[in-house]
Amino acid sequence: MNMNLFSSLANPAILLFFFGIFAGSIRSNLKIPETIAKFCSLYLLLVVGFKGGVNLAANGFTAEMGWALLAAALLALAVPAWSFLVLRRKLSPFDAAAIAATYGSVSAVTFITAAGYAEQQNLGAGGYMAVALVLMESPAIIMAVLLANLVRARASIGAAAATPTIGGKPGGAPITLRSILHEAFTDGAHLLLLGGVLIGFLTGAAGKKMMLPFTDLQNGILAFFLLDMGLMVATRLKDLRDSSLFLGTFSIVMPLFNATAAAVLAKWFGLSLGDAFLLTVLAASASYIVVPAVVRYAIPEANPSLYFTMSLAMTFPFNILIGIPLYHQTLERFWN
Repeated sequence: MNMNLFSSLANPAILLFFFGIFAGSIRSNLKIPETIAKFCSLYLLLVVGFKGGVNLAANGFTAEMGWALLAAALLALAVPAWSFLVLRRKLSPFDAAAIAATYGSVSAVTFITAAGYAEQQNLGAGGYMAVALVLMESPAIIMAVLLANLVRARASIGAAAATPTIGGKPGGAPITLRSILHEAFTDGAHLLLLGGVLIGFLTGAAGKKMMLPFTDLQNGILAFFLLDMGLMVATRLKDLRDSSLFLGTFSIVMPLFNATAAAVLAKWFGLSLGDAFLLTVLAASASYIVVPAVVRYAIPEANPSLYFTMSLAMTFPFNILIGIPLYHQTLERFWN
């Protein structure tokens, strides 16, 4: 663990993440323009998807791919369900549903960081894990908003018990289940990632050669993006101090529990070490971009500072610094 942790800390991208936290904590005026941060995010999604598609073209559709995607689908349904059951003991049903959606979904940046780590450690993960990333992002959102709708129906809040609406937009305009599904499945990040996979698959080795100068920038762009993430985390440190012991414990223990469940499934389905590692990281991650954006309007009764702060200021740094090398070392013991 110590050697893997040192390797993680020696990564310039990880060091820039913590430098960003430091710069934000001392109230430096260092800021990354929003448009540049958005470009970095889109670039990383495209490159990861494209590389995954190229690897998929080289290896073809295999039984292991089917098992990996089945494991991802099972986790996408199970994680928000058991998260909600745990959270409901201490929180309102709306906060429990929102946080369950956050932890049932996944973090693309955590996955991208883990994919880079896997390449560095020569773990040989299959390219189709980028598809697993997309597969695991939406079910938790759908389940959470349906749970919230059930709570409203039982409590007969407003007209929710009589109409198939979920939440409400400012001004009272209802949000329908159809609109939630549309937003979840047509999110730009999803489409770009899937588009990258498709283009990489169609162009294969020839496309990889043509895109090489573009894809070679990945490590530098990731480092710059993690700097911006560090600055964002620094702005949530006050909320982190105000969080309860229960939520702080949940934000660390639940990812470890989810990682364990993913590792068991991966071993049961006979996945390779690289695929098992990425599946474990996906299960242990929590969304702080897509889910908060949807849940904010789908479940307006929930407190955004809870689910956003927990995922961004607690779970994300834990996975980046400790989780990724910890999952790797643990899995290596059982796969060797």
